[in-house]
Amino acid sequence: MYRFTPILPALFLLASAQSAQQPSTPTPQKTPTYSAIPVEAARQANPVKSTPESLTRAKKWWTLDCAMCHGKDGDGKGETAAEMKLKIVDFTDPATLKDRTDGEVFYIIKNGHNDMPPEGPRIKTEENWDLVNYVRSLAKKMPDAEQKPQP
Repeated sequence: MYRFTPILPALFLLASAQSAQQPSTPTPQKTPTYSAIPVEAARQANPVKSTPESLTRAKKWWTLDCAMCHGKDGDGKGETAAEMKLKIVDFTDPATLKDRTDGEVFYIIKNGHNDMPPEGPRIKTEENWDLVNYVRSLAKKMPDAEQKPQP
């Protein structure tokens, strides 16, 4: 037993050196995409009307949880996003959510997307719908001259 004592540390060092030399296989990261939103969620209608009260409730959540990345006005230029060098969509651009349903926006708020953490159970369902209304309200209205094609 005593003859093998000096060999054990040497074997340990040899095994450690071999495992350090072997390249580790990177684990592929799963990046959720918009296509991962379940059809049922995408089709869900917003039961909360976009009223001044709904927007006021949502603005509180926006200020606490969203503005740091999405920006106070929703332009995607929040301080945290800038510090982390994140590319955030601009909700003030009407084209940003043009092809998104309220159900999709609700799902993204609840479950997160890419670097955006989920709100999950932290907010009530009605508050999540309020946020959908608020995000939609951030889009700047196009002037009438831009909306109507010129003859």
